[in-house]
Amino acid sequence: MSRVGKTPITVPSGVEVTLDGQHVEVTGPKGSIDMTVPGDISVRKDGDTIVLERPDDERKNRALHGLARSLVNNMVLGVSEGFSRELQIVGVGYRAVAKGADALELQLGFSHPVNVKAPEGVTFDVPEPTRIIVSGVDKQAVGQTAAVIRSYRKPEPYKGKGVRYLGEHVARKAGKAAK
Repeated sequence: MSRVGKTPITVPSGVEVTLDGQHVEVTGPKGSIDMTVPGDISVRKDGDTIVLERPDDERKNRALHGLARSLVNNMVLGVSEGFSRELQIVGVGYRAVAKGADALELQLGFSHPVNVKAPEGVTFDVPEPTRIIVSGVDKQAVGQTAAVIRSYRKPEPYKGKGVRYLGEHVARKAGKAAK
């Protein structure tokens, strides 16, 4: 049996879970998020815990059991605590400017600024011109938005310039050797 899938999910106080067959809706202090559980995985509520069960040990159901449990757990964590990813900009003249809570203007060494619009439920915070905090209730949307921002100028190995995750190690290469 899946060790991840059989672990019950504890629902913290202030978070409300609504079950309607395969459809799960979670509402909390940070917002609301809903999802349809994949496959034949069943969801039930036992007091202040949520339990996910699979009908049999078929390969597909075994694969979806832990996935469905992780997705529902991330929904509960997202509406109670939220998720965030921090990005760091390295390079002379590279900077970010917030245009409201849901838009960014990035100067990344191109001849034009790069404008980024946040998807629904994701917000941007720019505490310094070289730091961006992407936050929201949906873990997948936060991670995907951070990855899209990073993809505009990935860190290069020679000078280390570009957009990287906070704490990301960039392997550096030696330049040309002089004769």
